[in-house]
Amino acid sequence: MERGWKVWLALGIVYIVWGSTYFAIKVSVETLPPLLSSGMRFTVAGLLLTAILAVRRTPLRVPWREARAAAGIGILLLACGVGVVTVAETRVDSSVAAIIAGSVPLQVILWRTLAREHVATATKLSAVVGLAGLVLIIAPTGISGGDVAIGLAMMLAASIAWSTGSFISRRVPLPKDPLVATVYEMFGGGCVLVVIALALGDGREISVNEVSTASFAAWLYLVVFGSLIAFTAYAWLLHNAPISKVVTHQYVNPLVAIVLGGLFLGESLDPATAVGAVIVIGAVFVTIRSESRSTTEPVALKAGAAAPATGEK
Repeated sequence: MERGWKVWLALGIVYIVWGSTYFAIKVSVETLPPLLSSGMRFTVAGLLLTAILAVRRTPLRVPWREARAAAGIGILLLACGVGVVTVAETRVDSSVAAIIAGSVPLQVILWRTLAREHVATATKLSAVVGLAGLVLIIAPTGISGGDVAIGLAMMLAASIAWSTGSFISRRVPLPKDPLVATVYEMFGGGCVLVVIALALGDGREISVNEVSTASFAAWLYLVVFGSLIAFTAYAWLLHNAPISKVVTHQYVNPLVAIVLGGLFLGESLDPATAVGAVIVIGAVFVTIRSESRSTTEPVALKAGAAAPATGEK
């Protein structure tokens, strides 16, 4: 059984905070190297979470197989997912990236079907309708520019990594404490991104004096809110909510970004965007109701147990 208000609180955090990170990422990479700043973002967030758990006297030592599994999930979600998206968005518009990311719920349904899990018809239909609504939301912003072929391939690879990591996160022996698992995930993904960035020379010609205050402030926001708070909430949801419910954030985040842009940046709201928003909200509502009624997905999977996946990334 799901944990009521805690699930809703965690979903709300993921919906709103990750919706706001679209703007924060754009500002941060204006003067910060994308790969290196992403890697440092997750590594620093991992250090902060480690300190918090140490103060709480939470045991951080786990069996090697659990640490390895958690680090692997982190590499899939953060390095292959977020890191690749960061590079891909230098080649394609963020609108294209958002639409491809919106295919993640459909990919998760495919994984669940291949694993012979029961997926309610309402969940399948709402995933398709939600993607259609997302296209309507993004369409008014226009799709242009970039080295499209390479960018699209990178975005597709990133979305597959995200859906795969989310799906198998409940099928591998992760640490029993979701927060401890998150620490290993952040270090796994963050360290890999840093190593790749250094190997590719990302940021080699950037000096501290060239980093703007706005970019650094945006990076700090991403560390504290985007990673420490929102990713931790997402990791907790993977242990406590159905996967198809959790991945609805892929539809809601762009909507939140557009709403925040209208409220704080004076951006206009196109009629097509408004219609798309209504469709997305309806699709999310149907998915949540459908998954809440489902009795086929397990709620709490103990480390090492083999059971159907229910949580997303």
